[in-house]
Amino acid sequence: MSETVLKLSGIQKAYNHGKPNEVSVLRGADLAIVPGEVVALVAPSGAGKSTLLHIAGLLDTPDKGQVEIAGQEMTRLSDRRRTLARRADVGFIYQFHHLLPEFTALENITLPQLAAGKPRAEAEARARELLGQVGVEKRADHRPAALSGGEQQRVAFCRALANAPRLLLADEPTGNLDPDTSDRVFDALMALVRGTGLSALIATHNLELAARMDRVVRMDHGVVA
Repeated sequence: MSETVLKLSGIQKAYNHGKPNEVSVLRGADLAIVPGEVVALVAPSGAGKSTLLHIAGLLDTPDKGQVEIAGQEMTRLSDRRRTLARRADVGFIYQFHHLLPEFTALENITLPQLAAGKPRAEAEARARELLGQVGVEKRADHRPAALSGGEQQRVAFCRALANAPRLLLADEPTGNLDPDTSDRVFDALMALVRGTGLSALIATHNLELAARMDRVVRMDHGVVA
């Protein structure tokens, strides 16, 4: 097993290059996450944490620096190979669930597995298993509009983990929920992460939730402190 699941080295990213309104967001960010580690990323709004997550998850490319996932350098791969690596190795959770409204909870978790080539029966069994782990198995046949906010986000967690990624990236995963629901949903997320042993980088404003993770890192002027 690689010593790191995620390694960011000297990541720089700016927008509007060469223009008067050029904005330098990341100025040499470094971060390493080892297998099984859950890391909280804390930063004020606009500090670049979403940009860092997008680069870490191969949704965006840095201007300079390297991204390694499980020991493989990803920065110079073709778009197709980056897409395949992202599909196999990375799971994403956002503040809003982004579930497909026309499909049931079960189908939302099954679809990414079918896209990865898994047989339907196996994919549905995996989806039901994950829903059971977060306590919403009885809502499997409901569409997102019929679910509460907390239930929607739990289903989104299951979808992110459906293909058994090495790395989970979450951007304010409970930020759209009330405090009580946020605590319960975060407990469900941590149980999933701990149960699978994967690594996670979770951006949050909630310092109480951050303190429950293995390590807290902060973004300060475009670098990880």
